[in-house]
Amino acid sequence: MKRYARDMRGHGANPPNANWPNGAKIAVQIVVNYEEGGENCVLHGDAASEAFLSEIVGAAAWQGQRHWNMESIYEYGARAGFWRLHRLLKDIPVTVYGVATSLARAPEQVAAMKDAGWEIASHGLKWIEYKDYTAEDERADLDAAVKLHTEVVGTPPRGWYTGRCSENTVRLVAEHGGFDYVADSYADDLPYYVRVGDRDQLIVPYTLDCNDMRFATPQGFNSGDQFETYLRDSFDALYEEGEDGTPKMLSIGLHCRLIGRPGRIQALKRFLAYAQGHDGVWFATREQIAQHWMAEHPATVAKRPSAMEKDAFISTYGGIFEHSPWVAERAWGLELGPAHDSAEGLWNAMARAFRAASTTERLEVLDAHPDLAGKLAAAKRLTAESTSEQASAGLDALTDEERQLFTRLNDEYVAKHGFPFIIAVRDNDKASILQAFQQRINNDSADEFAHACTQVERIAQLRLQEILP
Repeated sequence: MKRYARDMRGHGANPPNANWPNGAKIAVQIVVNYEEGGENCVLHGDAASEAFLSEIVGAAAWQGQRHWNMESIYEYGARAGFWRLHRLLKDIPVTVYGVATSLARAPEQVAAMKDAGWEIASHGLKWIEYKDYTAEDERADLDAAVKLHTEVVGTPPRGWYTGRCSENTVRLVAEHGGFDYVADSYADDLPYYVRVGDRDQLIVPYTLDCNDMRFATPQGFNSGDQFETYLRDSFDALYEEGEDGTPKMLSIGLHCRLIGRPGRIQALKRFLAYAQGHDGVWFATREQIAQHWMAEHPATVAKRPSAMEKDAFISTYGGIFEHSPWVAERAWGLELGPAHDSAEGLWNAMARAFRAASTTERLEVLDAHPDLAGKLAAAKRLTAESTSEQASAGLDALTDEERQLFTRLNDEYVAKHGFPFIIAVRDNDKASILQAFQQRINNDSADEFAHACTQVERIAQLRLQEILP
């Protein structure tokens, strides 16, 4: 069974209304990453020094050596940058991504976080790269991080963000079962669920663009003004969407050693004043957003077409193309994924299977369709779908004269083209059906075959819209 794990659909064209508290037009979520003292360092038992997210351009890891300059940059974050951020943000809901070993080396900072009422989520055991870890070793670090975090903070973390994660991270966190949300995703402006085993794990996505880390990357910000402008533009775009009825979440990522520098903090201060000057702005922790989302949009258990076994799939969707279950069978064999769990997605897969079929096979599908207001309808031998469709245009309540007209047109059409007249009845009324009937009888048969196939696809699309989101 070919299945594609990535979800390229998400909330789709019409995302759910977040319904933020008090009708807020935007949720602003600020993260303070506390990593200082948890980075790669031989003093921490690591093989080399840190090389990531610092003021040192082109930094490289020093194997087996302490990197004094790198260490002192991280120390600045703990000694000065944190306190500058704390003074600015102590009255605003903030989520801390706390590396457990960093928190253990920062008792005064942890006390200040708690005094400010900040949420302290877990940022893993150490601020290191996990892409080459085995799942077993990463799980062991996860468990150790939760244990140490609970000892240092006094309560276990309810949120998780590794950052430098592996392909196993989200699965391992979900399997742990102790977290309201995972933030290891940049895939959306709203929370969403992923299915892991028998658990629906809430994802509260994070950001790498509204993030001061870009002060330390080649394509990033080189002045506070650039950061402020980017934050304001992001805020304005999302605030406008909120005013239009689709409120979103703005995540802002901060690092003590980066934004905590005097030449950058003023930009953050100006942005906060700008955002606070708007009505309908909800500053929230990620835990508050997670709790709100779970209450407003609880996970729903639904049968996903892409996760169905073959027999169940065919049984459920085999009648979408009239009396032609082979279309569903071939669609099931395609590379289905979350994008095909909607009406439009599954219709696309089934239409692909139909279009890839031979002319003979497609003709058999056309022949499987009943005449409009024909003998099968009179004998009440139509499928439930066809019965409902024909009734929607009043074809079940024709006068004797109208019935005779339909009979004559059906006979003339089949005599010329060799297959029944097919039209998506739900797109029409009795008058437009008769008009199309009379026009299409005169078409070239090859063109009419193509037109009829398009109508078969449209009927299937409408049928799927009845049963799928």
